[in-house]
Amino acid sequence: MINFQIVFKIIGFILVLIGLFMLLSLPVSLYSQSGDHIAILLSASITISCGSGIAFAFRKANNQLAKREGFLIVAMSWILVSVFSMLPYVFSGITDTFTDAIFESVSGLTTTGASILTDIEAAPAGILFWRSMTQWLGGMGIIVLTIALFPLLGVGGIELFVAETPGPTSDKIHPRIKETAKRLWLIYIGLTVVLSMILWLLDMPFIDAINHALTTMATGGFSTKNASIAFYESHSIHYIISAFMFIAGINYTLIYYGLRGNFKKVWSSEEFKTYLILVSTLILSITLSVCVLTDNSVEQSFREVTFMIVSIITTTGYVSADYTAWAPALTFIFFILFFVGACAGSTSGGIKLIRHIALFKNSILELRRLLHPRAIIRSKVDNKIIEPAVMTHILVFVLLYLMLFVSGSIFMSIVLADFQEPILTSIGAVATSLSNVGPAIAQLGPLDNFAEIPAIGKYILIVLMLLGRLEIFTVLFLLTPYMWKHK
Repeated sequence: MINFQIVFKIIGFILVLIGLFMLLSLPVSLYSQSGDHIAILLSASITISCGSGIAFAFRKANNQLAKREGFLIVAMSWILVSVFSMLPYVFSGITDTFTDAIFESVSGLTTTGASILTDIEAAPAGILFWRSMTQWLGGMGIIVLTIALFPLLGVGGIELFVAETPGPTSDKIHPRIKETAKRLWLIYIGLTVVLSMILWLLDMPFIDAINHALTTMATGGFSTKNASIAFYESHSIHYIISAFMFIAGINYTLIYYGLRGNFKKVWSSEEFKTYLILVSTLILSITLSVCVLTDNSVEQSFREVTFMIVSIITTTGYVSADYTAWAPALTFIFFILFFVGACAGSTSGGIKLIRHIALFKNSILELRRLLHPRAIIRSKVDNKIIEPAVMTHILVFVLLYLMLFVSGSIFMSIVLADFQEPILTSIGAVATSLSNVGPAIAQLGPLDNFAEIPAIGKYILIVLMLLGRLEIFTVLFLLTPYMWKHK
């Protein structure tokens, strides 16, 4: 039987954490005199009260946690946190409907960065800070943060860690999962603080610097400006954010080893080398194309291409230029990048490079197996054999990913039938939501937003954003009879 008491106890604790983080927006509101302090205070009070009530009601719960409870806690937490995170939007009045509020909330927590706000700069400073905070919390993971604090609850967190951060790699930087979570969050916080200070020193206003540091390290892409990073004319800001987006796309385990000076461990990662080579190759080739196709200088072409390539492949979604205006072929390349993603163990979305590497190697070896059917040929990554179960997991994941993309595109093309380019807009919306990127193509390009999408379409994209952030299995497992049957 599922231990529902521990499920609700932990969910209550998580809601209390979210409410406390909401209160961090209060000083920003008061300092900026933006008039949204009541909305923030009310939202935080409701969230903390509900969380405390739930946690107190189930305080005597049996602390044993199995995989089923882990999957249930993660899925329910993300749904409930999304609901409570929208309260500041509702009470401040910056969204007109419940649908818009929940869309903005889910987009933030899943680090998608697709927004329905048509005038971001008119929104109150405290609400914008909370908007950025949702991406920062969702980037490393709400559950990973909770695991770091799990001694307060007295339970283990390996089931939760696996359920929220599923993937083909299982590297840990410490044998104890809570210590791994703590180190990940310390690195995450440290990089955020460093970037905030650098942006501030580059003359970005202090509050804006913090906002953009939060959403950069989360690879989220929410900005405090309508024009995103294109608003800032400083070339240094563009290059610095590009560099930190690239860092945020690296497996945090490798960042940990790099900070400790173990560069041999970093360079031995095939995924990291692929990431570096792929990004470098794309930047050089597309920069050359943009120089030929436009009147831009070499430096401008290089800067804009570098920024947009890193922004899309890490699924950050910041905008410094309209890639759909360069050439149809280049637009198609950027669309393909929606599905790539950066490294596993990073804050980026997408399929992730490690899965592409494993699939590519297995496909090549399959050709050899046709010639030598009796030979035992095993795929390897980082000189480690990929177990058949892991390869099956990758194949099923990619298949489900593509099935969701196709079916989602069909439904969205029906919903967006009145749009000028319903097919391109639909596949762009689905791809960017499922991969948690942000900007799309056609009528949802880098210079557009999602405000005009009908309510039913927004709910479809909300489901896809959650499926993409939790990498499909965690959510779909709840829909199977295996989850609910008696042991």
